[in-house]
Amino acid sequence: MDDLLLRRVRVGLRGPLADVRVRDGVVSAVEEPGAGAGFAARVLDGHGGTLLPGLVDAHAHLVQWAGFRRRIPLDSAQSAAGAVELLMEKLIGAPPQEVVVGVGFRDGLWPDRPHKDLLQRALPGRAVALFSADLHTLWLSPAALKLIGRDHPTGVLLENDCMSATAALPSAPVEVQDGWVADALAAAAKRGVTSVVDYEYADTVADWARRAGKAKPATRVSCVIARYLLDETIQRGHRTGDVLEAGDGLLTVGPFKLFVDGSLNTRTAYCHEAYPGSGENGLLELPPEELVPLMRRAHEHGLAPAVHAIGDHANTIALDAFAEVGCPGRIEHAQLLRPEDVPRFAALGLVASVQPAHQPDDRDVADRHWHGRTDRAYAYRALLESGARLELGSDAPVAPLDPWDGIAAAVGRTDDERPPWHPEQAIPLADALAASSGGRRGVRVGDVADLVLTAADPSGLSTTELREMPVSATIVAGRPTYLA
Repeated sequence: MDDLLLRRVRVGLRGPLADVRVRDGVVSAVEEPGAGAGFAARVLDGHGGTLLPGLVDAHAHLVQWAGFRRRIPLDSAQSAAGAVELLMEKLIGAPPQEVVVGVGFRDGLWPDRPHKDLLQRALPGRAVALFSADLHTLWLSPAALKLIGRDHPTGVLLENDCMSATAALPSAPVEVQDGWVADALAAAAKRGVTSVVDYEYADTVADWARRAGKAKPATRVSCVIARYLLDETIQRGHRTGDVLEAGDGLLTVGPFKLFVDGSLNTRTAYCHEAYPGSGENGLLELPPEELVPLMRRAHEHGLAPAVHAIGDHANTIALDAFAEVGCPGRIEHAQLLRPEDVPRFAALGLVASVQPAHQPDDRDVADRHWHGRTDRAYAYRALLESGARLELGSDAPVAPLDPWDGIAAAVGRTDDERPPWHPEQAIPLADALAASSGGRRGVRVGDVADLVLTAADPSGLSTTELREMPVSATIVAGRPTYLA
């Protein structure tokens, strides 16, 4: 592995100017400018940019994100009818497709309801599949339902029905999808990403071994284990954190994923209080009597549970399960919490894996469906002050795979001209950066050389400027994966 010298970089926020040596994929020295002259086979001049630990997206769905980057965006639709109109506009002049795919709609505030008949009237006989932004709703036309051998009264499938129907839809050939994923990771590297935790509902270990056999990934990848693969993973002898043979050290076995509830937008997040006007509390996907044995079996075989919980009751159930099993792990999303549950994350040694970009996206639907409770929604400051470990992700394609977007949302609590939403839950920039870097708070000798060089110091920048952060270089294990 070639040595590397990063010349004239500012090490950390408002840090001093220094030269940084990298040897064998590890930071070997941080010294006065000019002291490293003649050291390296490769020299990168930082031009006074800021050197930070590499950024980690702690929760993404890479195949879906890669595909969604090529789909018709519907995020601006204000109604079901508006989504269909937007779809029709985007199809003008587009080549024929077996299935017309749109992504990103948010129907939690729509005045009308999606229905298969709307799609049939607009595109008679065409197979149309529209995915909600949170991936928990799939809106299908009659032809799309027929294509996957199903019937449904509305064509609007939620939660497990949504996921199983998604798996049944025709998809691009594996080699094409692999190319899309490689492109998506290259784009992530341009934003300073050095590692991604891949929550794709698939055999991620096998998929990434195949991809790594074609080309080295642009980032590290942690391969999350889906529930249906628990027995097979145990038979393989894989444990969370194991380095896989493929990938030249960049691929590891991730945690074991379980779902307790659904999502806010579909009103399936499981809550202690009923949703206004519905009398329903959401959907309990995995009751304690099923959740606890699965977590215990995973823990006994070295697999750390990662438990999806969005509603406050789902989070209570997840925390109770971790307490009963007595194992480390993660709660994914933790969007609505009871005050008494906040300190339990730190007390149980759990990671709160959160996606700050969801907060500005969801503020309006939360104000409606979690009315009177939003002071404890997306409670990042409360979690941080309780001693919990925060890790930030995007949940791409729910939000773009761009950590600067999440960092800006965590710090500013808004992404438009409106005032910050519950600014008391904003967190300091240094903490947001650490939570986006696997807990690293600086660049030190002995660190793995997963690094990002920014053209500007993030300190004091506005949230708009943070979202537009210019990245000069990204380095993984001492190897540049992106150079501006």
